[in-house]
Amino acid sequence: MAEYGSRRAVMRRAGMACAILAMAFSGAAVADDLDTAPVRFVCTFGTGNSVSYGDGKFTSKTANPLVFTITKIDLEGQSAAISTGEVTPAVTVRIVRAVNANHFLEVVTEGFLNLTTVYDKDPKTGLHPAVHSRHLGLLGVPFFGQYTGTCTE
Repeated sequence: MAEYGSRRAVMRRAGMACAILAMAFSGAAVADDLDTAPVRFVCTFGTGNSVSYGDGKFTSKTANPLVFTITKIDLEGQSAAISTGEVTPAVTVRIVRAVNANHFLEVVTEGFLNLTTVYDKDPKTGLHPAVHSRHLGLLGVPFFGQYTGTCTE
């Protein structure tokens, strides 16, 4: 029994040491990313589908193209702004950081969600692959949209 306990203690200490090293190295990478991170994206989503639910089933149709701008990107403060044009005022969104991507999360007044994920730049194209999702309801009918596209700095 004592031998099992000591092996467990050794394994626990080794696991903690690995976790500390991983945090130390990942912290340096995050700090470097903050220095070079874009502060603005123009995102174009040319492909998408919208889906609604009614009469006991989901119905899908092709969505219209979508373009918007993400500005005031503050990765450290986890906030940004999204606007769809000159007339529409920018909406503040929250940023959730991920490995090789940033998620821009908008909680709409009615509690519905819009989520845009912008991935790291593709070295071949110089563009950032992106996905945009909208989860809402219209007049009590569940509705969502899913778009794919790219963002430029």
